Amino acid sequence: MPAAVVEVKVPSAGESVTEMQVAAWNAAEGDTVERDQVIVELETDKATSEVTAPTSGRLTKILIGEGETVEVGDVLAQIEEGEGGGESAGDGGAETAGVASTEQKTPNQSASPQRGGTTADPRREEATASAPSAGKGSGAGKGAGGHVMPAAKALLDQNGLNASQVSGTGPGGRVLKEDVQNYLKNGKKGELVRADAPAAAPMTTGPEGGEPGRAVKRQRMTPIRKKIAASLVSAQQNAALLTTFNEIDMTAVKEARAKYGEAFQKKYDIKLGFSSFFVKAVVDALQNIPQVGAQIDGDELVYYDYCDISVAVGGGKGLTVPVIRNAETLSFAEIEQTVADFGRRAKEGKIGLDELQGGTFTITNGGIYGSLLSTPIVNPPQSGILGMHNIVDRPMVVNGEIVIRPMMYVALTYDHRVVDGREAVTFLMRIKESIEDPGRMLMEV
Repeated sequence: MPAAVVEVKVPSAGESVTEMQVAAWNAAEGDTVERDQVIVELETDKATSEVTAPTSGRLTKILIGEGETVEVGDVLAQIEEGEGGGESAGDGGAETAGVASTEQKTPNQSASPQRGGTTADPRREEATASAPSAGKGSGAGKGAGGHVMPAAKALLDQNGLNASQVSGTGPGGRVLKEDVQNYLKNGKKGELVRADAPAAAPMTTGPEGGEPGRAVKRQRMTPIRKKIAASLVSAQQNAALLTTFNEIDMTAVKEARAKYGEAFQKKYDIKLGFSSFFVKAVVDALQNIPQVGAQIDGDELVYYDYCDISVAVGGGKGLTVPVIRNAETLSFAEIEQTVADFGRRAKEGKIGLDELQGGTFTITNGGIYGSLLSTPIVNPPQSGILGMHNIVDRPMVVNGEIVIRPMMYVALTYDHRVVDGREAVTFLMRIKESIEDPGRMLMEV
């Protein structure tokens, strides 16, 4: 009697989410998988969701490849039940099993062509038809998507390739180092593939086939990148943005970190950074100038008696802005621990939907990348964002003498419809005073 075949379906992601993109397959056709093992990652405009195997057995067929758009209920793959599975997957009598999603998703507002639709880029279709991929119907049981040997995996990663592109010639369809080398030599034409991106994205090289060193690459935008683009354009078009600048002497904060940093790390198992000082300073400023934290809702201004501070953190797939809830109630250590946790999980794509919603004010730190000065864009519907920048030793006049001080430029971009210039400048000055004399925050003066 043939083994039962279980379908792996796209799980429901909430009322407003109907469309997602396959970000990465963590298992290949022919692999033995265990129940609840993460086998595929789905991506929306703000979060990544992990889909687990509903049963133990052999992954016999991957129906939808990386980079393709899917809807709730679509069948992603088939698993033949039983330890190790059977020889082949049956065509009939398939069972449907529930699929667990380990993370909620945000609404996908992308305008990507539907899978199988008539609006697909003909160049993409041509490249997909002429090259191996992990998409539908690849079914390369002894080729693309087979087991990958360590040396082959290293070479694939080095060249930004996906294993599903390379036909394996080793035992059981294993992909060998020689297979990758042959593909690089003979088969890597007309394609662009990243290890963490859609596998079948095409690459054109110009009207005459291209000249060496002048390749043109085309790659479908991810849902996260589309959402970032739409939000930034919306902010520029729908708000009256203005930026005011100041500079902060970081001497006092650096001295505090040098004096208490070791004891702080020993007690809380985390380094004392700059984040907690600036979050605390922003909370203090918001409590004194609440207009900066207000938001427009129709014909009304909404004021908040709490401070939910959004912090921009760079992830592997784009910028995310999780929220520190009730930051006014948190200690320095709690803030540092929260920010560090956000940074770690953003790189893993583990930030949940509930952590991205809301927020009354945003802080972004371009200084960690070396930025000296920038004009940040507000995070709608918020009315203000603080931009931190690189700390640079500069000559300053202090008490009539020229001294070298660690200085940071800070920028406050605000919605002039909500915040007047006086409030904006006062807000930024309050932050400057708090950072240059942290004791003010402790004494609440």
